[in-house]
Amino acid sequence: MEHLIRPLRSDEWRKARDIRLAALRDPIAHLAFLDTYEAAAARPDEHWQERTAGAAEGNDGIRQFVAEAPDGTWDGTATVLVEHRGVESLFGDVPVVQQTQVVGVYVRPAARGAGLADALFRAALEWSWSLEGEPVQRVRLHVHEENARARAFYRKLGFEPTGAHMPEKDGHGGALELEYEVRRPVTR
Repeated sequence: MEHLIRPLRSDEWRKARDIRLAALRDPIAHLAFLDTYEAAAARPDEHWQERTAGAAEGNDGIRQFVAEAPDGTWDGTATVLVEHRGVESLFGDVPVVQQTQVVGVYVRPAARGAGLADALFRAALEWSWSLEGEPVQRVRLHVHEENARARAFYRKLGFEPTGAHMPEKDGHGGALELEYEVRRPVTR
């Protein structure tokens, strides 16, 4: 199955909504996403239009990538947030270096194992390293401590645990979201 990995366009809000809702129905969504299906499904079209426009091609602060099948369906997605050095992130910390964070990673079950997640991450990393201005020094992500499959996948991609963590989104049960990172490649 050949997929095109590309940034979403601002007029694709319906597809962006549909894949987000599919992701939130996944059996491990409670470990992977800071949202629920019920909350997302109740949001009006305007929310999805604004969210998509904010993450579309041409925006330098957020970029959402999609894995588009030859028939036009989307089988995967990943979003990258720019986090500026010295400015509080969405997660409440203040980065000490210019960085990006990968969030919202999802591949439909029928498309798993075909390399789509790897390709989405390659696109996310390439975009991060190519940003103009102060160079991005690292790409990070957070993963629930109980999501062993995702932790193993991220390690395979070269992400390493930093030792930093934050409480799980609901704060119940004392579970943690672990931070992983990959540093900017050294160029000579």
